[in-house]
Formats: sequence, C-alpha cells, structure tokens
Amino acid sequence: MKKIVLGLVLALPLVFAALVLAYPVQSGQWVYDTSMATEAKLYGFSEQRIPIGEMSLSVYRNNDHLGSDKPSILMLHGFSADKSVWLRFARHFNDSFNIIIPDMAGHGDTGFDPDWDYTAPAQAGRLIALLDRLQVQQVHVIGNSMGGFIAAHFSRLYPERTLTAALVDPSGVTSPEPSEMGKMLEQGQNPFMIDSQEDFATFYDMTMAQPPFVPDFVKAGVAERYQQRQDELRVIFKDVHYIDMLDEHLASITLPVMIMWGGQDQLIHVSSAQVWQQGLPNSELKIWSEIGHMPMVEIPSESAAVYREFLAKHPQ
Repeated sequence: MKKIVLGLVLALPLVFAALVLAYPVQSGQWVYDTSMATEAKLYGFSEQRIPIGEMSLSVYRNNDHLGSDKPSILMLHGFSADKSVWLRFARHFNDSFNIIIPDMAGHGDTGFDPDWDYTAPAQAGRLIALLDRLQVQQVHVIGNSMGGFIAAHFSRLYPERTLTAALVDPSGVTSPEPSEMGKMLEQGQNPFMIDSQEDFATFYDMTMAQPPFVPDFVKAGVAERYQQRQDELRVIFKDVHYIDMLDEHLASITLPVMIMWGGQDQLIHVSSAQVWQQGLPNSELKIWSEIGHMPMVEIPSESAAVYREFLAKHPQ
C-alpha cells in the first residue's frame, strides 16, 4: 500500500504537467485563483459578500476584525485589477489594523453591470455604504492607480470619515509629461484592451518594472480573462479616464496624504507626483526610482514599511 501511495504522489507532478500542456489557459486560471485564495488564507484574510443596495461587494477582511477597536485601513485596487493585489502588502498590517479590501464595482468577484456608474465619486459613495454596513466610522484609505483616484475623491467628499489618505501611482491629475500609455492612447491604442497573448505580454511589462515571478501558463490564463472582459473594461474606462479630474480640487483635501510612486511607471508618468504634492497642502512624497506602477506588488515589504511609518505619524 505504501508503494502505491508513493507512486501516486510521485505521479502527481507528471499529471499536472500533462494538464498544463493540454489545457494551459484553464490550468493557468485555476492556479492563479488557487494561489490567491491560499495566500489570503495564509495571511489571515477571508472573503465576505457585503450587500450595499444596488450590488454586493466582495471584500477581504482580516480574520480577527470582530470586536476589535483597532483602526481600519481601506485598500483600493486599480483599474482592471482586483482585491488580491493588496494581499502581500496588507499582511504587514494585520497586527495593528482592521483591513478592508473590496473588489470595486465592475471588478473581481463583485462583478459587472453595464448600468452601474463607474465614476470615481460614485465608487467613493459605495465605499461609504460599505463602511456603514460594516459599522466602521473612519478609515485610513490607500489606493493604487484608479484606486488612488477614488481614494482622493473619498477624502475630498467625506473628510469626516477619512483619517489619512495614501495615493500609490494614482490617476486623477493632468501629467506634465506623457507616459507610455498616454502616448499609446493618443495613437488610438489602449493597452488595457487585450486581443491576444502578445498584447497581454506588452501590457504586463508596462504594469511593473520588477514583477514577481508568474509562470507563462498562468499569464496565459489571466490574458484570456482580459480578452473576455474587454467590452466591460471599455465601459469602465470611459467612466474614469479624464473624468472628474482633481487638478483644481487638490487644495480642498487638507488631511494628511502620503504619495508613493514608482519612477519607472509606464502607465502614469512619475512627473504627476509633483502635481499631487504641490497641490495637496498636507502631503509627503516617496519615489522608488527602479519600481513601476505597482509598488505594493513589486516591493510589498518595503512599501508597507514606508506606509506604516506614515501611519505612525497620524494614528487617529
């Protein structure tokens, strides 16, 4: 019996390899989903469905949040991403904070509806509805890219619910210098609109300068999902790209703001960081010269340490 069991164990890698070769896209999607669920559980997060009226948001929360009086952090992902991008960053705050990481409307397990409003102010309003359901009065909010744009609107529209804001390579102001994505958009090309594996490879290289290792068959699975979501992403992009810009409203955000940026960002040029810092009256700036658009994924421990230091200055 032991020999049979050992033989089965030794055969598993071969079986898996055969499945990957036969069904690379499906295998990639399964591995991605399983890996993210495993990481969430390993780091102490579980998924909840929170109804907020017009929809139910899929949310990661750390498992010890019930009955806790610890301050809360609300973490917002960027366009086309989902709540899993924050996991390796968020785990560094489990000891001292209640963590709330939603899939924004149109993304992840929350799902898409063509009739929903995807503008940044509308998304910020949904976050207030989420906090009300969770009975959370105030939060530190941090967002990346579109999530940073939404975090800034959240801070501007609901200052009484916001302790601090952190903006990680955010969209939302006019960039002094065009990014690589900006140049593509001027030529009628949107890197988020994926038609092939080659398109996704180009897009993926634009998102990070130092990405974590991801096997090619997993990238193929993610690429397929981008292709399937193209029409949905086009609707959402229309609601957020150069809509409700904040250039003329930054001075009204007076609470403490941390701006973090990757100097190699190809989606939103690093020159935008100075616009934010000069416009926000109570802000500080950190730039990593060798990092791209997603510091919380590329350097989760280092970027978390910078954010933790900022939070220590502004506890509540």
